[in-house]
Formats: sequence, C-alpha cells, structure tokens
Amino acid sequence: MMIRTQLYITAQEKKALAQLTLHTGESQSELIRRAIDLLCQLQAKENRAQLLRSAKGIWKNRTNDDDFISIRNEMDRDFKQ
Repeated sequence: MMIRTQLYITAQEKKALAQLTLHTGESQSELIRRAIDLLCQLQAKENRAQLLRSAKGIWKNRTNDDDFISIRNEMDRDFKQ
C-alpha cells in the first residue's frame, strides 16, 4: 500500500532527479522511494555497527570462563541435532 506524501526539493535536486529519470527510465517517485530505502538500510547497518562497537570488550574481565565453555558446548550439541 502506498501513502501519498509531499516534499520540497531544491532546483538542483529537481534537475538531478529529472536526469536520473531519463537515464534509468524509472519514475521520480520510484527513485525517491529507492533513495529512502537505501538511506534506511545504511542507517540500520550503522546502528548495528554502533551496537557491536559498544559491546566490544563487555566480557573482558569475566572470570567464569568454564560456564561459557559449557554453554557453548551445549549450544553446539543442540545445533548438531
């Protein structure tokens, strides 16, 4: 389902968009939707990367490695079944 919306763009953006429509054969609306999708994907990747960076080293001072090893072994057994 599509939802109609309105946006303002500069004359330069309008000219570039018009050139893209000629080059690709796609409508302005389709190009704008693709651009929004790409931006959302990039943001999701950045959010994931930021989460991974923030998690770096959270177990570095862990002293109960035996628990981790047994949990990992249990997970490996479950995966193989």
